[in-house]
Formats: sequence, C-alpha cells, structure tokens
Amino acid sequence: MLFRKNKKSEVQSSAPQTSTILQRGMNSVADVLAPSSIEVDFNNIRVGEKVYKTFFLSGYPRYVSANWLEPLINFSSSMDISMFIYPTDAPDVLSDLRRKIAEMEATVASSIEEGMEIDPKVQASLEDALAVQEELAKGVERFYQFSLYISLIADSLEQINEDSKKLVSTLNSILLLPKTATLQMEEGFKSTIPLGRDLLFLTRNMDTTSLASTFPFTSAMLTQDKGIMYGINQQNGSLIVFDRFSLENANEVVLGKSGAGKSYLIKLEALRQFMFGTEIIIIDPEGEYSKLAEAVGGEIVEFSANSAIKINPFDLSGVYEEGENELGLKILSLHGLLKIVFGKLDPTSDAILDRALVETYRQKGITVEPKTQKETPPLMEDLYKVLLGMEEKNASDLALILEKFIKGSLSGIFNQQSNFDIKNPFTVFNIKGLEEELRSIAMHIILDFVWTKIRRDLKKRILILDEAWYMMEYEDSASFVYSIAKRARKYYLGLTTATQDVEDFLSTDYGKAVLSNSSLQMLLKQAPSEVDLVANVFYLTEGEKQLLLSAGIGEGLFFAGQNHVAMQVVAADHEHAMITTNPKEAVVQEPVQNEKKPKP
Repeated sequence: MLFRKNKKSEVQSSAPQTSTILQRGMNSVADVLAPSSIEVDFNNIRVGEKVYKTFFLSGYPRYVSANWLEPLINFSSSMDISMFIYPTDAPDVLSDLRRKIAEMEATVASSIEEGMEIDPKVQASLEDALAVQEELAKGVERFYQFSLYISLIADSLEQINEDSKKLVSTLNSILLLPKTATLQMEEGFKSTIPLGRDLLFLTRNMDTTSLASTFPFTSAMLTQDKGIMYGINQQNGSLIVFDRFSLENANEVVLGKSGAGKSYLIKLEALRQFMFGTEIIIIDPEGEYSKLAEAVGGEIVEFSANSAIKINPFDLSGVYEEGENELGLKILSLHGLLKIVFGKLDPTSDAILDRALVETYRQKGITVEPKTQKETPPLMEDLYKVLLGMEEKNASDLALILEKFIKGSLSGIFNQQSNFDIKNPFTVFNIKGLEEELRSIAMHIILDFVWTKIRRDLKKRILILDEAWYMMEYEDSASFVYSIAKRARKYYLGLTTATQDVEDFLSTDYGKAVLSNSSLQMLLKQAPSEVDLVANVFYLTEGEKQLLLSAGIGEGLFFAGQNHVAMQVVAADHEHAMITTNPKEAVVQEPVQNEKKPKP
C-alpha cells in the first residue's frame, strides 16, 4: 500500500513537468516574430538583416499649422514612427505655470530695473505661457506631454548614414531639432515597434490644438463643385469629384498592368463625361468599348479589310490657322505613317519620300496656299505612281513595299476616298478585326483623321487612345501623339492615353513628354518588374509603391496637378452592367437579358 502511494505521488508530480517539457518544445508567437540576431551599437542596432537608427525630437517650432509633419510622414526612406501622448491634470499644470510665469516676470522686471534689454526669448516664453494659462483656465485647451520617435530602416550602415543626413535636413526644414538616441538604440527600437511602450520617455509639453496638428493621416481633398466622380478617396472616404477641363490641360494618362482595371476606369469616366455633354471619341484596338457604345446609342466604326468605312490618310482639314502650314503638318504626319509601313529609312530614302509627298499633292493642285487645300486630296495610289516615276532606285524600292496597299490584299483599306464623318457624340473606332501588324498603321490613320475633324469643329471632346503603345513604339507616331497632347487644349480636347506596357511607355522621350503634358495621371496596380521605374518617375514614397503592388482591381493613385490621393473606382450597378468585360459576369447577364425580352 505504501509503495503504491509513492508511485501515485510520483505520477502526479511528473505531470506538470511533462506539460512544461511540451510547452518548451512548441513555437510561440514570440519565437515566430523574433529575429535571428540582434547587435546593438552606439548609434544603430542591427536586427536580423536590417539596420535601425532611432531619433527623438528635442526642439519644436513655436507655431505649427495643420499637417505640419507632412514632410516627415512622406519621407522617401523606410522608417517607423511612434507618437506617445500622456494626458496631464489641469490643476497641476496651472500650478506649475503660475510658478514659471512668476519666475519669468521676475526676470523681466529685474532687467527693466537694471536698465538692461529684455531677453526676447524670455519675453516670447512669457507671452506663450500667459496665453496657455488663460486657455487652460477657461477649459478651452487641455495639456499633454508628447513624445515622437523615428527609426530609420536600411540594408547597410552606408545607406542608413545617407538616409540619416536626408532625414535631419528634412526635419530641420520644418524647424524640428532631431537627436540620435545614442547608447539607447535598443530602447529606441522597442519604442518604435508596435508594442505601445515608451522606453525613452523624452517628452514635450503640448496643448490640444498643437497636438491635433500632429495627426499623421491627412490627405489632399480632390472634391470640386463641378465635374464627374472618379472614385472614393481611400484615405478619408471623401468623393473624388473633378473637372479635368479646369486644369492647365485636360489630358490624362492611365498606367497599369493587365487586369488592373484601366479600361473599366476609362469607360466609367467616358460614360459620366458623356452624360454631361462631352463628345467621346475612342480608338479601340481590342474591341472593349463596343458594348458601352451600344448602351448609350453611340456609333461603332468597324475598321477592317472588308469594312464599308473608308478613311483617306491624305485628307486635309481645310482649316486655315495663322502661322501654321497645314500641308507641311499633313506631310509630317504622313512621314510618321509611312515609316511604320516602310520601316526605318536612311536619309536618302527619307528625302525621296518627302519630295514624292509634295509632288503627289502638287499633281492634285494642292500647295501651301490655303485656298488650294479644298481640292480633292490624293490617294495612296497617287503616291505609288509618283514613286514609280522617280529615277532613283530607292524610290522604286519604296513603291514595291507600298504595292500591297495598292494592288494587294490591303488595297481596300488605305486607298479610298473617305466616306465617313464623325456625327455621333459617342464614336468608337474598333480595329480588333485587323491583324496585329496593321493596328499601328490603322491607329495612326484614324488618329490623324480624328485630329483633322477636331480642328474643323470646336467643341468639348475627349479622345481616348487605348493601348497607346501601338503608337509609342514608333518614333514618328509617338511624336504625333505628343504633338496632339501639346495642342489639345487649344481645341477644347482632352487626350486620354492608356497602356499596360508601362516600362516601354516611360522609357521613351515622347512617352515622358506625353506624361508631362497630362495634368491627370492614374496609376493602377503595377507589375513588380515595373514598380521601381514608376516610383522614380512619379516620386512615390515606399508606402505608395507598396500600394501599387498590392492594389486590387480599380485601386491606385489619382494625380491631379500638384495633388494626389489613393483612389478606389466605384460604379453604380447600372453603370457596371454597361462597362464590365468580365467574362463570368457576361455569362450571368446574358440569360437575365434574354428573360427580360418579351415573348413573340
């Protein structure tokens, strides 16, 4: 019996030991989060592979305004910022203030008695203390103690030292005096990670108004009295209502990877602009806008080899403008078009082409004189004949390349007089039916045709150039797009260019020029391989860069002039039904639409 009791006692005493052993062999949350190593130095701390350096603020400006910490919040380097706020008891503060005020008044009185000049710092401090005392006594303000710590994060000591210089310079520009938490780097690091522990406790007195101005989550308000709604400001929930025609120019660039929601955003904007009387013209390489055009009673121009619609690239606007050479501009545009057809030309061939174009128009009685430019324009076959009639071999070679557009399979597309005019206020040029290699040619011809019509009849318009890279990959076509972007405002036109080939678009001089001539810029989700380039071009913060990497469909950054905000595109149900191209939703919508049709 005695032996059995001992055995039972041993079993009972070993149970908690077994439990302790099991717990010791299990991973806790702390084990998962803890770094592999920590190395503390005088002026930095290395945590795993990252180097941290903590600063505290020892000096503040006398007066601050709302959002005064914005340069710090938007600092370009990676960092953690912690703010600690400690409420204080008003009676204790008032007692301390009375004593401090008495000391300063005594100092001022002593200076006056001795005939000495009053210290401006003491005088300013006394005035501030009296003002705070009055506000506290009335209950208008409360008193707090405030701590602010900044931990810079970098991959190396060299980088953290470089970033430290930039940070100090930035803080000095807003009259803040930062100091390094020397010999307290571990405490500084722990004070800036989300533990809610202030281990440095280096505080500054602040009243309610001053404390409120340190609130870091501020955002630009892009809400105007008129305009259309682009989406919702993700930072403060306000509506982004904007009139693009109120800016320096009405041009817009939309950049984003495939599936980011570019076409959805552009279609939604086009629909809303159309509702307010803006004429919409769209060059659509992928056939994505036909559904919307049908829904609003627009016109869809199918541009293909078998299409009845013909556009003559040699058309002139017939509009005379002081100081402009209409024929010269047309020949320049034709150079761009024909270089897509011919490929890169050597200087000799380029000169031959220029002479041939001038001669082609001359044979039709058209010269630089404006009155001659109302004559019937030539066709592509007229240029072909002029090239054949020239003696140079290069001319014959050019004619041979051009032959397929005159006698070959493509003769029905580019060798006819124009039989179409833009009369519908919502017009879509659909070139999806063309082969890939012909789309750049077709886009150039249509863009030139549209530009000619726009200059004839001045009205509020938006011209949408989707998949703009078809044009930007050729230097002369890119130059043509840039010239339209530069001159669009003169004709009450807003040019919208959109592309998913962001790197190619931004790596060209003309792409950057179009961007700089666009007051509205939309950045949707970006590919990891392109986000660094986008961040450099748009001077994005690390947080904004991460936003573009993780953005959902229709989420991104909305730039308007000098302001930009994080945006979520939002459409009403009836709008969404008209603009969505999601195949799953199309399958669902079709049976519903069939059910609504009346039975015969």
